Amino acid sequence: MKLITAVVRPYKLDELRKAIAELGVQGVTVTEVHEAEFGPRLKLEIAVDDGVAEPVFEAISNISRTGRIGDGRIVIGTLEQAIRIRTGETGTAAT
Repeated sequence: MKLITAVVRPYKLDELRKAIAELGVQGVTVTEVHEAEFGPRLKLEIAVDDGVAEPVFEAISNISRTGRIGDGRIVIGTLEQAIRIRTGETGTAAT
């Protein structure tokens, strides 16, 4: 599994959620953050199966790119385990 973390412009959120949902990804954690140089941004955290990571990354990158400074960044890391607290599901079933 992969954990994709992206910091993006706030007005891109609706379009990003729609694109990610079309790829079959349901769970997205969104946190408001403030970057000293660029102001308000949103941080998205998405746990996905390895096979979906590349399309999700490409969707975030393509939708978030305006060509201006401050478009954000995407970080992808390996996720060792995910557990859904309510049901006890693990792995990709918990994402």
